Amino acid sequence: MSIFTKIINGEIPSYKVAEDDNFIAFLDINPNTKGHTLVVPKKEENKIFDLSKEEYSLLMDFSYRVAKAIEKAVECKRVGMSVIGLEVPHVHVHLIPINEMADMQFQQKAKLSNEEFVSLAKSIAQSFE
Repeated sequence: MSIFTKIINGEIPSYKVAEDDNFIAFLDINPNTKGHTLVVPKKEENKIFDLSKEEYSLLMDFSYRVAKAIEKAVECKRVGMSVIGLEVPHVHVHLIPINEMADMQFQQKAKLSNEEFVSLAKSIAQSFE
């Protein structure tokens, strides 16, 4: 069972920003930038292209809606998207508010307090449609 499945099952806390029957989005606790969000299918699947075409399309639609909410809640030039997935064997889309190319590199990290995470998650969640 992946760490993301444990988050989905409520066994591990998260800063959730959106959820429906098939997907969940929550703030990355080790973010590249403020607002870095992970979008995860509730069905545990290791590789994105092992999803059915329908599941993939639904994931991209949900990710689009989350990205639009991030744009309303976090000042940035755009929201970048990355699907790497080597660190956790469970499909996940990284949505990262960016102002420069370096923001997409997974070497620099933003530091946020618990209060900042809670406030940010609430702000993005209120913008989610």
